[in-house]
Amino acid sequence: MKAVRAGVVGVGYLGQFHAEKYAGLSGAELVGVADADFDRARQIAAKHTVAAYSDFRELFGKVDAVSIVTPTNLHYEIAREFLNNGIDVLVEKPITVTLQEADELVAIARANSRILQVGHLERFNGAIVALNGILNKPMFIESHRLAPFKERGTEVDVILDIMIHDIDIILNLVGAPVTAIHAVGVPVVSNQTNDIANVRLEFATGCIANVTASRISVKEMRKIRIFQQDAYISIDYATQDIEVYRKMELGDQYDTPQIMYDDIDIKHADSLKEEIRSFINAVQNRSVPVVPGEAGRDALKIALEIVHQVETRKKALQMR
Repeated sequence: MKAVRAGVVGVGYLGQFHAEKYAGLSGAELVGVADADFDRARQIAAKHTVAAYSDFRELFGKVDAVSIVTPTNLHYEIAREFLNNGIDVLVEKPITVTLQEADELVAIARANSRILQVGHLERFNGAIVALNGILNKPMFIESHRLAPFKERGTEVDVILDIMIHDIDIILNLVGAPVTAIHAVGVPVVSNQTNDIANVRLEFATGCIANVTASRISVKEMRKIRIFQQDAYISIDYATQDIEVYRKMELGDQYDTPQIMYDDIDIKHADSLKEEIRSFINAVQNRSVPVVPGEAGRDALKIALEIVHQVETRKKALQMR
């Protein structure tokens, strides 16, 4: 099968790794990179012996697919132009700033028969992939995503910065509409955006998810626990470990339920590499990506509702 000609727009901290993965995948050919900082573009391009551009439009006609790894406020404009020029798009999370922009990108991709994938990286974590065949109607989910403070990314709320990863995962695990949201957030280091947030999500199935995100923690933690009728599942995203404890059927010799540890074989993965490999596969086969634009849009919708509720709560408290 012909290699997909690929480009990367935005080769800062994360974008440089997108370029690296494209350059190393047999199904892709990295053609060029673009960045408003042309010196940075040339630096990354030189590593892979490809072309460097200061204007992303210079990639038109040269690539079949592109990663957009720019600040979120630029996602919509850049993705729209690539989709309208017949180029498939992998856009980093969150998909856009507003729900309207996300809806428009989904519609543009559909109208142009283009692939639109959103960079929700944790979907490709080895432990999450291993859930296939284990998950069975979760009823309670508890998630913690804690990280030390970094200046990068603080232009957006912690909910849109890091909690959105867990929102996407939980929406995909539960597979049902959210019926209620109860949220609180606090700015600690940032002037206006929240650095810590907690939300309780209630679903139509009766499942409840308690989600905490912080970007001012001393230690890093990325864990999720899932409780369902027949099992308790604990996942560490960072180590890609999964623990499964199942309830055994009662035998005549037992008066109380017995719990059995289920040893799950995990294929540890380079999540970004698998994400881009999956994107390339969708481009080559014209198939629906693992994380389509619609999924990115749904995660953004819930994240924005959480932000709105947090801000509404703050204003109500200030008025007391």
